[in-house]
Amino acid sequence: MTSRNLVKLFLNTLLVGGMTTVVFGLFFRWHELQPFFAEFNIIDIVSAIIWLFAMGFLFSLISQLGFFAYLTIHRFGLGIFKSASLWNAVQIVLIIFALFDLVYLRYTKFAKPGVSIWPYIGPAILLIIIGLAVAWFKSKETNREAFIPAVFFMTVVTLVEWMPALQINSKNWLYLMLLALLACNAYQLLILHRLNAKSEQERLARAKQKSVTQQVIPQKKSKKAK
Repeated sequence: MTSRNLVKLFLNTLLVGGMTTVVFGLFFRWHELQPFFAEFNIIDIVSAIIWLFAMGFLFSLISQLGFFAYLTIHRFGLGIFKSASLWNAVQIVLIIFALFDLVYLRYTKFAKPGVSIWPYIGPAILLIIIGLAVAWFKSKETNREAFIPAVFFMTVVTLVEWMPALQINSKNWLYLMLLALLACNAYQLLILHRLNAKSEQERLARAKQKSVTQQVIPQKKSKKAK
């Protein structure tokens, strides 16, 4: 990927994180922010939006660190297991364990006696549904071999990035950070192959232009010599 497209990916992902956090943050915290809107308190409204945007930037940075870490891990996995099918099988097992731990560990740590386990299953269901949907689009735009790695990234890697909110166990922060991470991760995953293709086209165009320039310069020199 060219440096220009890498910067574009970074900035656009920041924007995705910021916008997602603002939209869902206003929704989840509406009971707190409603008096500001009712009184049309511009200063407090703008301050709340800027604060949510800043938090979205932070979520986006966490997402981008996780994305580039997974790209490295994926290469190591392919190198260690020497087979894409075996590496995919390992990722499927890790996905199952990660989703099980998400439900079981949170339930045993935070649930009070007699509380149903279903509220703790909800985030896991949301995570896998969005992960499968994004992976389907990824495999449709690239190839079938991309499906399992995409599901792994959208579930396991998102879960690792999500750990700060999981430790707090605040419902609003839990879903706010999850949705921001999912939006950023989905954007990076679905745009990566397009930016790579664009970067390759730009490199070929530069190489072609350089070749033409190198051919023109000797011709000019020969004309001057005559």
